[in-house]
Amino acid sequence: MSNILIINAHHHYSFAEGRLNQTLTQIADEALTAKGHQTRTVIIGEGWEVESELENHQWADVVLLQSPVYWMGVPWTFKKYIDEVYTAGAQGQLCNSDGRHSDAPKQNYGTGGTLTDKKYMFSLTFNAPEEAFNNTSEYLLQGKSVDDLWFPMHMNYRFFGMKSLPTFVCYDVMKNPQIETDINRFKAHLDQHF
Repeated sequence: MSNILIINAHHHYSFAEGRLNQTLTQIADEALTAKGHQTRTVIIGEGWEVESELENHQWADVVLLQSPVYWMGVPWTFKKYIDEVYTAGAQGQLCNSDGRHSDAPKQNYGTGGTLTDKKYMFSLTFNAPEEAFNNTSEYLLQGKSVDDLWFPMHMNYRFFGMKSLPTFVCYDVMKNPQIETDINRFKAHLDQHF
């Protein structure tokens, strides 16, 4: 069985208390431990210690990021986590520099990852409806997918040499929530990929 690090990246706002992200975090923990996996959960809103988080990433076979999508990206507190933890890990725990060498300084940028035997998965909650994605007639996203929108986050984990598992998404969670359906889909997603 695998070691799975679950990160709940939610940041509390008056309009978004984080109940769905907390519920999905708890479901992931329960479902994965029931299948025999070992889990560790980090709740960004409760703070973190850089060295412990580097150890968590080295321990984990899979990092499951549970996050709301704020302004097309992660909450600012998780960006701070990235800046602190992932920058500290650039000295060998997560990557050895950026992968380039002095004999070819313009090639192989982003190939210095040391977590090449590990995977990651995004589980995201959006206010946007599903129909906003993969639809060229939609103004904002112009036919782009969720993974297109989250390309920079994919690159963060690819920088460490990790490979992605399929992204899970709960859509339209504020204006048209389908919580029971989303929970059932999430359980099926976890069952299929773990």
